[in-house]
Amino acid sequence: MESTAGGSGNLLAISDLHISYPENRALVEQMRPETDGDWLLVAGDVAEKADDIRWALETLAGRFAKVVWAPGNHELWTHPQETLTARGVERYDHLVALCRELGVTTPEDPYPVWEGPGGPAVVAPLFLLYDYSFLPPGCATKDEGLEYAHGTGIVCTDEMVLYPDPYPSREAWCRARVAETERRLAEIPAHLPTVLVNHYPLDRHPTDILRYPEFAMWCGTRLTADWHRRFRVEVMVYGHLHIPRTTWLDGVRFEEVSVGYPREWRPRPKPPGKLRRILPMEVEAGDRGVAPGVGRGRGGLR
Repeated sequence: MESTAGGSGNLLAISDLHISYPENRALVEQMRPETDGDWLLVAGDVAEKADDIRWALETLAGRFAKVVWAPGNHELWTHPQETLTARGVERYDHLVALCRELGVTTPEDPYPVWEGPGGPAVVAPLFLLYDYSFLPPGCATKDEGLEYAHGTGIVCTDEMVLYPDPYPSREAWCRARVAETERRLAEIPAHLPTVLVNHYPLDRHPTDILRYPEFAMWCGTRLTADWHRRFRVEVMVYGHLHIPRTTWLDGVRFEEVSVGYPREWRPRPKPPGKLRRILPMEVEAGDRGVAPGVGRGRGGLR
């Protein structure tokens, strides 16, 4: 772990910036810390192209005391229009090197300790992927789930452009990442709580309100269902669903902090791109759940 000096400030979070949309890029241009000591957690899906990822993280790293990044599925795409043709692990390693050049903390670096208000807490960015274990109702296997998804027309773009090389499959890559991350989390001193930052939720419950439940297959793994208890999680920060909200499970706070696509955030009453305060805890009316019919996401092509 990386020890840090104590101080003031806020631990803030955002995800799913999707800056290939000009409206979302403008939101990043406007993002500023509240104090000089603020950290920013970026829970994936900054962009699809390496040049855009660099621009966004470099912009944010120049403003915040520390930026912590966990990759989303979009960063891992080998997009047909992308000049960086690396696939799978090679692409991920390239992005880790890019982040280190910018001074951005990645899942491959020592976990920093937040010593500001609400701390101390170990901040652990994770890269876990998914293994198709969040199956649609009535499906017992990945093949059955994919057949059902293709029948409904709700199939994640990952199936076409997220390559697992050199692993034989995305689920094999996921299992390897889970095993290595589990080992590292177990080494955190037992007296320290954690803030876990992952693109996908550690538990399936946030996917229960997806408009298209079959999309849950691309939203995580059952292998992490008890991590919020095992690893003394103070807050679990995630994105991917494009349904920003707060939920609670076993007394643990789950924060979905995504911006999402312009078509999703335009109808919402709150201004887009607002950074969510993770520590100290930010409390707003209605934050313990979502009222019926409010904030339900498309659950489509993420």
